[in-house]
Parts: sequence; structure tokens; C-alpha cells
Amino acid sequence: MSVEFLKKVRSSVVLTSLLAGVLTVSACQQQSEPESGMDEGANTEESVPMSAEPAEPSDAVIDTEDASLNEVEGDTAASVNSGVTQMTYLCTPELKIEATYEEDSDQVVVATAMGTVTLNQTNEGSNPEVFEVATTIDGGQGFTQWRVGHEARETGVMRTAGSYSDNARTYECKKTDEAV
Repeated sequence: MSVEFLKKVRSSVVLTSLLAGVLTVSACQQQSEPESGMDEGANTEESVPMSAEPAEPSDAVIDTEDASLNEVEGDTAASVNSGVTQMTYLCTPELKIEATYEEDSDQVVVATAMGTVTLNQTNEGSNPEVFEVATTIDGGQGFTQWRVGHEARETGVMRTAGSYSDNARTYECKKTDEAV
């Protein structure tokens, strides 16, 4: 090996090492953060004035079939959509109905001791509101119909029948203040 060849290799190695060193140092440098003064405490909170305007609606959704308003009332992480209303009805013949009205989707979820069913609104009126589904409350073949009268949905009539619609059962219901 010649001396000239070694000098060329050495200069290439030196230049490559310098370039690698510069890249390494620049990649490892941290940006300096502005230092907070003594006037600003690291853990101080900024006071924000409260507004009388309503808050923005939350995107959180509560599955109303699994949790009632009473169950999530104290839960600070949960929020209930304003388009959901829950009511309890006592009916004749004896039947208790827990109805969850989902205003945004024009549906009502009706829960009874016989089962739970989701009904879709079939009219655009508000007196009476008519909700129907092509199954019975227990999920069998037939139909279930829920009609609610008055603007406050104070009274309701449920009709349900199996595959033989001649044998429809009718329940006359009144809203109660009993907790859901």
C-alpha cells in the first residue's frame, strides 16, 4: 500500500467521522424551553369565568338498554344525551313499563317483565305518538304497538300479539313518578 493511498483513505475517514459527529450532535440537541418566572407557579390554575350559555353537547353515548338514568346519575365520567327521556308507566291489566324515548332517532325502548323491545315511530304527530315493531315484546313473531297521548306522554296504550293478531292484548297505562 502506498502512502498516498493511506492519506486519501485517512482524509475520507476523517471527513465521514466529522459529518457523522455533526449529525449526531444536532440530533441530540434539545430545544430550550422558556423558563417560567417566579410569578408563575407551575401548578397554579387559571380562573375562567363561567358562562350562562349551555355547554356544547357531549359526544358520549349511554346505551339506555344497559344503564338507567339513576345508575349513571352520580357517574362523573358519563353523560346522558339530552334527546333521551325515561318514564315509568303502570298499566291495567297489571304491567309495569319502563319507556326510554330516543327523540333523535324517533324510537322508544319498552322494557317489561316479559322482555324488552325497540319500537320505531310510525307517524309524525305528537298526539298520539305511535310506535310499532313487527315482533312481540319477548322477541317472537307478531307485533307490538305503543301509543302515547298528551304532550307530556301521560297516558299510553300498548297492544301486543303473537303470530295470531286476533289474540291481541291491550294494556291501558298511566305515567307514574316511580323511579325507573
